[in-house]
Amino acid sequence: MEHDFIIIGTGIAGLSAALKAAEHGEVLILTKQDSENSNTAWAQGGIACVVSDADSFQMHIDDTLDAGAGLCDEAVVRTIIEDGPERIRELIEYGVEFDHRGDFQQDDATAHDDEFDPEVLDLGREGGHSRRRILHHRDSTGREIVERLVAAVEAHPRIQVLENHFAIDLITTAKLGYAAVNSVLGVYALDEISGEVKTLRSTRIMLCTGGCGKVYLYTTNPDTATGDGVAMAWRAGATIANMEFMQFHPTCLFHHEVKSFLISEAVRGEGGLLVDQNGEEFMHRYDKRKSLAPRDIVARAIDSEIKRTGGPCVFLDCTAHTREFWQERFPLIFETCMSVGIDMSSQPIPVVPAAHYMCGGVETTVNGRSSLKGLYAIGEVGCTGLHGANRLASNSLLEGVVVAHRAVAEIVERLPIDGHEHLSYTIPDWHSGNAADLDELVVIYHNWDEVRRCMGDYVSIVRTVNRLRRAAARLQNLGREVQEFYWGHKVNTHLLELRNLVTTASLIVDSALRRRESRGLHYTLNYPNTLEEERHPTRLWRS
Repeated sequence: MEHDFIIIGTGIAGLSAALKAAEHGEVLILTKQDSENSNTAWAQGGIACVVSDADSFQMHIDDTLDAGAGLCDEAVVRTIIEDGPERIRELIEYGVEFDHRGDFQQDDATAHDDEFDPEVLDLGREGGHSRRRILHHRDSTGREIVERLVAAVEAHPRIQVLENHFAIDLITTAKLGYAAVNSVLGVYALDEISGEVKTLRSTRIMLCTGGCGKVYLYTTNPDTATGDGVAMAWRAGATIANMEFMQFHPTCLFHHEVKSFLISEAVRGEGGLLVDQNGEEFMHRYDKRKSLAPRDIVARAIDSEIKRTGGPCVFLDCTAHTREFWQERFPLIFETCMSVGIDMSSQPIPVVPAAHYMCGGVETTVNGRSSLKGLYAIGEVGCTGLHGANRLASNSLLEGVVVAHRAVAEIVERLPIDGHEHLSYTIPDWHSGNAADLDELVVIYHNWDEVRRCMGDYVSIVRTVNRLRRAAARLQNLGREVQEFYWGHKVNTHLLELRNLVTTASLIVDSALRRRESRGLHYTLNYPNTLEEERHPTRLWRS
């Protein structure tokens, strides 16, 4: 099956790229579950963009650079931020409804620093932002964006979506033994319903697979976030960068009945305060911005408080506002808390940090181009240099939609569609040979659990060289076990995800061992200082 474009993933990056690419050719989208299941769909807070006269591009740039702890690419930051307003206009044209000032009842405690007309967009504020610039749809912004873009994709005659199709590996000239510049030729994909492995051909492939939160035991990510894109790109020979910078969101709901539920940073932007088990604020001891400091600082502070007090969590005090305000502004968060007996207007919410966002990934230009010809990586799977050592809140959706637009524009210029790009290459179909059927899933589940516990114990918010070395040794053993299992058995989703988890976890650990300083999200007790000579990306590539 030949296609002008193949896009893997259906978050904001993949869906936006598909709609742009369909203006130039036929598009195939692969997604391993349904089209509306992605990291984007779980995004609560919103999308950061300069749309207010009280804000400026330079303010947003400065906030991003500050949060990134000296490792952002300033030219990339400027490009993405300045491209933002036009991409927001396009989202609105697709039907995305962002909240307006007139949508909420206001009380004295919710007054903004600057006045807005009721018809002007309501802007939230999150940690690290010096101005209100977060466009949102209540506390389900990602879901709103995905639903509107999916509807546009489904209505487009030049876009085909294959749901329940797991991309196994990229097909490249190097893997097939051709003496040419290493380039993508297609992808092998498992039809999870029939069990058939399909050979899909294209010289223009966009990875939009999201992150890898499931390499950790506790994460705010959906179960699909298993590092598939990074692992595929690594096996294909692409350069990977900055994998040591795994962002832990400071406030994940701590309750045994609710799994992986995020309490949006926007709650703190509206006055929520972090307090200890005695109800006392503590963030002033760590940063002058208190509860609205950047995420790396807040997550480390909470980790420190938990260890200092011996308690299982800290708390988010939201009692400064009325029940009606929280219920209207954050309906999903309010109802979820109420479902476990927590009225956030009258009692504090127990919270802990949890793995949230991969700031590293496939190294790319600001246009999403990787080191492998024909392969582009967009959104969380890519590493453009926007986020540096710590992502500024709500810059992720902005990056996804901006880079998708720029990637497609570059692809059609650099790789023009002539319909004959595949003819000189013979691609073999998938062959399972004598591989056995999977009959003992317990092996996969055990290794999956071991990877996540290993990462949680040894590669968390605060690290040491000894812990990282232990993690590296165990992951090396697990990698051999999983590879042997992979080659000896027919593939299924569980095995493929485990394979990608082990690969991605190993990349995180290898990168962390190479950085001999503390910067942003990478904090190690062995090298507690930030060093100017270490101010460079951590790059990994296969020899």
